[in-house]
Amino acid sequence: MSQPMDDKAARKQYFTKVQEDFPEILAFGEQSFLKRLSMRYGENPGYPAAFYIEEKASGPNMATMAVLQEGSKGLGYINVGDMDLGQRLAAKLTAIRPDKKIAVLIKHEMPSGVALGETPLAAFEKAWGTDPLSSFGSVDVFNFGVDEPLARLLVESPRNIEVVYAPDFAPGALEILAGRKPLRVVRMGASLAEPAVDNGLEFKRVAGGLLVQKRFESHIVSADSVDVVSRRRPTGEEIQAAILCWNVAAFTRSNAVVIGTADRIHGIGSGQRSRIDSAESAIRLSQRGYGPLGCVLASDAYMPFPDVVELAGRSGITALIYPLGSVKDAEVIAKADELGLAMIVTRRPGETDCERCFLHR
Repeated sequence: MSQPMDDKAARKQYFTKVQEDFPEILAFGEQSFLKRLSMRYGENPGYPAAFYIEEKASGPNMATMAVLQEGSKGLGYINVGDMDLGQRLAAKLTAIRPDKKIAVLIKHEMPSGVALGETPLAAFEKAWGTDPLSSFGSVDVFNFGVDEPLARLLVESPRNIEVVYAPDFAPGALEILAGRKPLRVVRMGASLAEPAVDNGLEFKRVAGGLLVQKRFESHIVSADSVDVVSRRRPTGEEIQAAILCWNVAAFTRSNAVVIGTADRIHGIGSGQRSRIDSAESAIRLSQRGYGPLGCVLASDAYMPFPDVVELAGRSGITALIYPLGSVKDAEVIAKADELGLAMIVTRRPGETDCERCFLHR
């Protein structure tokens, strides 16, 4: 029988960098990608990886980031994916609510906490309260500069934050962050209020080929973007919550169900094969923080059955935002009317087609 390794030996594989010999330039027709960083390893130890930037990219995106503190391990493959997702979500929410400080916490390329606040500290604390257990070891992305009071929270060891990614850092904040040796600190190349410029295409490698698509951009950004199909009209607060939850769902792995209020996310259910499983997950995980009472529920695709609506009603959720398209749409809406829920759909009044927001990263 083999003997277990001691802890230090077992952990060594996660710190050992794998040598890569990838080309300095990857070219696809007229599009060039330049190698920027050799990563410690890829998604798993022992497999080489590198980060390439698009040659003509500019604005607030991964091509323009500046690593201020490498930490004891340096930026990893998964870290960069998390930073990208968080930056894009934070930029989207900044465009919708430019008056707010926005904190986005990412874990394994999925949001684990999102909130809007009046101050950096308030935004972070509300986002962390979404799901502190899932946010352990997160990549934390902000649309504001990190000041000293926030930095003191970010270095608290029970949080085990992997990366802090923000437009700016106060000198005193950098000194505090430097005190946590494993932490990576990265500055954005531009304010999130500026446009991020690249070719707008998404690539996914498959064995023997490459999938290419135009990047999705949600059009659900204001009360004018949505319609109501229930007897009860949503309140202004519910509309704001619906827009926030829908846009977070757009950056959450499908099937996605997100519940929240106007200034924070309460629960996130992601990556389930069944929509009811995602809804149950979002409601269950919300119990780690704020709970489901008074929330709006966003579903990234249509409701195939009334079961999610019934669950929402039992859980104290007051409204839903989702696309139409099910053969049971009328049955789903009738159940919502029976329960007194507001049903918001992702199309403008007078339009036929609804937006859905699938993500499969």
